[in-house]
Amino acid sequence: MSDTSRASTKKALPEHFKAYKHVWVAVELEHGVVHPVSFELLGEGRKLADKRGVDLAGVVMGGDEASVLAAAQECFEYGADLVYTVTDKVLADYRNETATKALTDLVNSYKPEILLLGATNLGRDLAGSVATTLRTGLTADSTGLEIDDEGSLAATRPTFGGSLLCTIMTLNFRPQMATVRPRVMAMPARQPGRVGRIVEHPLGLAEDEVVTKVLKFIADRASNKAQLAYADIVVAGGLGLRSAENFQLVKSLAEVLGAEYGGSRPLVQKGWITAERQIGQTGKTIRPRLYIAAGISGAIQHRVGVEGADLIVAINTDPNAQIFQFAHLGIVADAIEFLPRLTEAFRSYLSVNRLAG
Repeated sequence: MSDTSRASTKKALPEHFKAYKHVWVAVELEHGVVHPVSFELLGEGRKLADKRGVDLAGVVMGGDEASVLAAAQECFEYGADLVYTVTDKVLADYRNETATKALTDLVNSYKPEILLLGATNLGRDLAGSVATTLRTGLTADSTGLEIDDEGSLAATRPTFGGSLLCTIMTLNFRPQMATVRPRVMAMPARQPGRVGRIVEHPLGLAEDEVVTKVLKFIADRASNKAQLAYADIVVAGGLGLRSAENFQLVKSLAEVLGAEYGGSRPLVQKGWITAERQIGQTGKTIRPRLYIAAGISGAIQHRVGVEGADLIVAINTDPNAQIFQFAHLGIVADAIEFLPRLTEAFRSYLSVNRLAG
């Protein structure tokens, strides 16, 4: 088919789509702290906005004016051209009802072409409600975002249990929505002092109109959970370790390196590790400086969760293992025999350097 024929058969976009412009990132602000995934999305949103020649906007909602304005300034420094703010005491704590009303009101008032949210517990909860209220499409847990010349967002995510990648487009509705998990996208460079325009929007919702009440807030940081997503070094094990007892080899290496440890999905299914330490598309996505994978085959579900690492070192007995296709350094060896030697080598190296320092 010629280019002329192909162009003539392409479906024209609905006329009302012209009212929808710009790329938005819903900023996750909780108790005065912006979740890092929001800055990662601003970096990705900047690329989409530049390709479309439109503005990148952040959306900051909260109950304290000082916190909201501070978060807005951070948005500018991470690439936003303008920030929409909604400040109201009913937004002091996250509640689906209040946050959904605030965000849908903003969308209906200013009509963004694309709306991105972090695929955190809070972001997933909010994204589903907003998409349902707006009657638009939502691609969850996206791992890649592209946009064409007409503004159609192509969001890629794993499917069929992580065995395939599929690209989803919302062709008939606006805005186009997607959630992206923390650490999937790179953190953009911060530009201190960069400023932009703030648009304040009223909420108009009284506390007695809200059904849900917040009785107490318990911060995650107080619960001693694994922090895999933001670790500089991660050591992980797979079924190649052959037993739960042998997983201690992974923990020992992680301890020597001052690293976090984790594993592949089969280890969670077998009960060798807890779900919070699962690495991969259905677990944690990581972007460490160093990732050591011992006895992990490297199926696409796992690859999606680790390919952002600066250096991937894979240890596997099978020279044809999938993980060697994307690892930076591959070692064909039995992890059970190799890990103790690697641990001792690092222990000796670090000990010598501490003495020398």
